[in-house]
Amino acid sequence: MVKDNLLYTETHEWVEVIGDEAVIGITDYAQHELGDIVYVELPEVGDELEKGEGFGSIEAVKAVEDVVSPVTGEVVAINEDLEDTPEAINNDAFGDGWIMKVKLTNMDELEDLMDAAEYKLLIEN
Repeated sequence: MVKDNLLYTETHEWVEVIGDEAVIGITDYAQHELGDIVYVELPEVGDELEKGEGFGSIEAVKAVEDVVSPVTGEVVAINEDLEDTPEAINNDAFGDGWIMKVKLTNMDELEDLMDAAEYKLLIEN
């Protein structure tokens, strides 16, 4: 599943822009490829992230994957529920499985992200 109202990265993160904040998670495709997620390493509220920088990891039965920030900004919220229920990403990658919220410092970076049509092409190939 790919949601039309989101932006995407080549490394399978999704971004929902709400005002000057971005909600970030991994895509349904990514969680499916990883399999059963057993642990999520989250950033800290207040962390300053640079676009393209790793900010945590997701551990699944099959593999451990770094999660890369698609934007530059300050972490203003994390999904603490993932500490106890990391499988929320498997169950609802675009909803309850969100990872963090970032206050954007460079809105121009959003232009580098893919729209839903571009992301669909990426995962189909």
